[in-house]
Amino acid sequence: MSYQTLIENAGKLLQANEHWTGITPDSVARMKIQNRFQTGLDIARYTAGIIRSDMDKYDRDPSKYTQSLGCWHGFIGQQKVISLKKHFGSTERRYLYLSGWMVAALRSEFGPLPDQSMHEKTSVPALIEELYTFLRQADARELGMLFRDLDKARVAADNVGEQQLQQQIDNYQTHIVPIIADIDAGFGNAEATYLLAKKMIEAGACALQIENQVSDEKQCGHQDGKVTVPHEDFVAKIRACRYAFLELGVDDGLIVARTDSLGAGLTKQIAFSAKEGDIGDQYNSFLDCEEVAAGEHLNGEVLITRGKTVLRPKRLRSNLYQFREGTGADRCVLDCINALQNGADLLWIETEKPHIEQIASMVDRVREVIPNAKLVYNNSPSFNWTLNFRQQVFDTWGKEGRDVSTYDRAKLMDEAYDGSALATEADERIRTFQRDSSQRAGIFHHLITLPTYHTAALSTDNLAKEYFGDQGMLGYVANVQRKEIRQGIACVKHQNMAGSDIGDDHKEFFAGEAALKASGVHNTMNQFAA
Repeated sequence: MSYQTLIENAGKLLQANEHWTGITPDSVARMKIQNRFQTGLDIARYTAGIIRSDMDKYDRDPSKYTQSLGCWHGFIGQQKVISLKKHFGSTERRYLYLSGWMVAALRSEFGPLPDQSMHEKTSVPALIEELYTFLRQADARELGMLFRDLDKARVAADNVGEQQLQQQIDNYQTHIVPIIADIDAGFGNAEATYLLAKKMIEAGACALQIENQVSDEKQCGHQDGKVTVPHEDFVAKIRACRYAFLELGVDDGLIVARTDSLGAGLTKQIAFSAKEGDIGDQYNSFLDCEEVAAGEHLNGEVLITRGKTVLRPKRLRSNLYQFREGTGADRCVLDCINALQNGADLLWIETEKPHIEQIASMVDRVREVIPNAKLVYNNSPSFNWTLNFRQQVFDTWGKEGRDVSTYDRAKLMDEAYDGSALATEADERIRTFQRDSSQRAGIFHHLITLPTYHTAALSTDNLAKEYFGDQGMLGYVANVQRKEIRQGIACVKHQNMAGSDIGDDHKEFFAGEAALKASGVHNTMNQFAA
């Protein structure tokens, strides 16, 4: 609805309520525009439509992949989206990712925790709500500045400028972007997953990422000791998430089914199988077993049959069962196909390295069954990108017969190689990884789970080294404030970013000329005027 239409509608409402004194139609319209999304469900419905549209675009053109960065605080998410609008003029095909790893490490009341689902599950929907609170505030702030410019144009009788500003307001692009939110392994049984999914959706999440690990044995995807569940258990949780979306009226909500099978060598239980070849039998076929002769079984043993053969699955003292080595890729493919056939929208294959052909080798097999299968991929900081890609180039050159005798494959991380031809090619492969893998390996969405965890640590280390060292205050001024000013970082006016101008506008709406505003001539923020 246009700004002018909102003014007209507010005017009619105020005329019908003559005792609502001191309220102007223009102010009502501005507040409505500055708060476009009334609830988290409004946000979830809006952003689900964005991802669905982006998926269609990707199916037609794989160069139209999407991206996100993991954010552990509302302010970090807000600054990321402000930066996107500043540098690219649009938030198109760019999302936020909510990482369970960062919630555990940074948002738990227990303090820093490993990524093992030990943190309070309520902290996940709380962070979603916080992210969208900050993004909505970014809308209010930016629109407020447009309204101030509009007032100046009106005072100056600048009709052309007034019309241009009204068009900017009517065509304003919100900071609200989709969040793909990590629900881990569901934090319990399917009912627990459903209850948490509802809270996450009500907070604004349009896409839930759930993994096929055992909830009470959950591990970070890049750590050892991962334990998967049979497909029926995982499908029950996918259904729980879908029911949550449908109950809340987010019919386009998305489910990202993540498989950790590539690095998971254990299962907690043998799958139920009603007949040979069903999904339970397929799951069990990957178990590490030995044939048992008649009468050879011992008390308390668990045995299964495969055809007429009696087998003893390898059972560990932990009461877990072991898969055969080398079956991880096959299990991933089966996981992906089964998840898509039972309600998932997107896939996530957790890998141990960023290798396009490894990813493509699995996605190609999935696409033989489901041609439009699409992947969400973790461009993880857990990978040593420099070493991995230098080794990939080393291996490629070796196969091509090129001379690699001047390189030590095990020591390619060494700074001495930084200017070499091998390092240059590796860096180019890293630069184009997202583009190339989206084209070759069906990756629709690229995310980095915890980049802002690392950037916060790096920038704080640099500031502490300078400020507490010989540089003193210059360490802050030269490396932070001066760069903020020259790079046009909005946060240099931190009072404005925290909402002081929004508050002043409201004071004027509420109290008129009696308003005591903070943005007068003595506000030191004026030192940063453009």
